[in-house]
Amino acid sequence: MAPITTWAKKRPVLAFFVLAYALSWMVEIPLALTRRGVIRSDIPFYLHYLAGYGPMLAAIVVTGLNGGATELKNLFDRMAKWRVRSIWWLVAISPLGIYLLAGIFQWSQLYGRLYSPGTLNLPSMFQWVALGLWSSMLNLGWVDFLPGLGLTALPMWVLTFGIGEETGWRGFALPRLEEGRSALRATIILWVFWALWHLPLFFYTYEVSILPGFLIGLLAGAIVFTWLYNNTGGSVLMVALWHGTFNFTTACVTCKTSVSAAVISALVMVWAVIVVLLFKPASLARRTEQLKGAE
Repeated sequence: MAPITTWAKKRPVLAFFVLAYALSWMVEIPLALTRRGVIRSDIPFYLHYLAGYGPMLAAIVVTGLNGGATELKNLFDRMAKWRVRSIWWLVAISPLGIYLLAGIFQWSQLYGRLYSPGTLNLPSMFQWVALGLWSSMLNLGWVDFLPGLGLTALPMWVLTFGIGEETGWRGFALPRLEEGRSALRATIILWVFWALWHLPLFFYTYEVSILPGFLIGLLAGAIVFTWLYNNTGGSVLMVALWHGTFNFTTACVTCKTSVSAAVISALVMVWAVIVVLLFKPASLARRTEQLKGAE
């Protein structure tokens, strides 16, 4: 055990990636083997959501080994960092805002097609749109491997793949990768490891045909995450909220191929290009923040 601990202290980032893969894949590989018929197992597929905690647990373990209680407190503080400018709270929940705006447009367009110009009136249209949006929001609660969760699917996404992933990817790995590198270069390195982490999913829940778009979208998301994390002085919470609301609006059973999900994904790609052009690769932020815990 001592040689492993020594190695983890010498190469903390690599140790983090290895441990994050191991913890998440312990859950996902049995699911993939079961789905592919390689093994016969009664393992419940809802355990899939526990895989999101692999990066968080890896970050906690490696941080504890290298920095002890002081650095663990630093990490936990950034996980709960909510005191940021109001604009960043709006950014953090922006995928939900985009979804609602797209929904308003779609339901108002449908109303206009169903009713003749002479019968159009704003009160009835507002009621139509409101009922349509409510129905759409409830549909977001149908997720893989779980019963209908309704609106509680949003905190589920934030508390699993939101805080679980982002504590590791952005809270631990990103600030260390940014040491001696531009923010964009660090983001690209992190993107490679983040993409590989998703590999087992293509054997039991993702279709291989989506891989090219998935990789491009993941890179765009990684750039936006770096921009958000650096601009909030290292708030894991803000990035986790963005991650959770994005999953909530794009990863439900019925919305994976929806127009709204496509619009949100396309806007994230445009967003990433704007971030690189406007804020420059060095920091991907308006001002360089000293991120605690980057030692």
